[in-house]
Amino acid sequence: MTEMMLHDPRVARAIQVVWHEAQLLDDKEYEAWEKLYGTDAMYVVPIDHTTDDFANSLNMVYDDARMRRMRVDRMVQGNAPSAVAAARTVRTVSSFRATDVSDTHVTLTSAQVLVSYKRSATDVLGARVTHRISLDDGGDRIELKVIRLLNSDQPVHAAGFLL
Repeated sequence: MTEMMLHDPRVARAIQVVWHEAQLLDDKEYEAWEKLYGTDAMYVVPIDHTTDDFANSLNMVYDDARMRRMRVDRMVQGNAPSAVAAARTVRTVSSFRATDVSDTHVTLTSAQVLVSYKRSATDVLGARVTHRISLDDGGDRIELKVIRLLNSDQPVHAAGFLL
């Protein structure tokens, strides 16, 4: 059933949003990235990779619109440690699976491999990602993004990029 769902035009639209988001992040187009998110959207990187109760769990990132704005400001202002000599990144997002599809939204899970390069060091991060995309003729938006890092229970170095 999932394979057939990937041919659904609503699912294709949602996948395009995810790929567009990945490209914006790799290109460091953080302000355009922020505009992909709905006003009530959440951007979450939980420590416990099994939890769905993000509000009552410890998270590396738990951003609403205000926190995303602050994060983007730090990334673009150039004075914050995360913005100075920011890592170059390339993302591969694949293995899409549609878990919920309607005329108003699509929920996708995917696998993401992110390769970053900074100060002569290359790092690789793997994650299972969930996106909930709101479908709207005025522009599709991300309602929820949950990045479940494979190594979320281990120390994570300061990344200098958004996941």
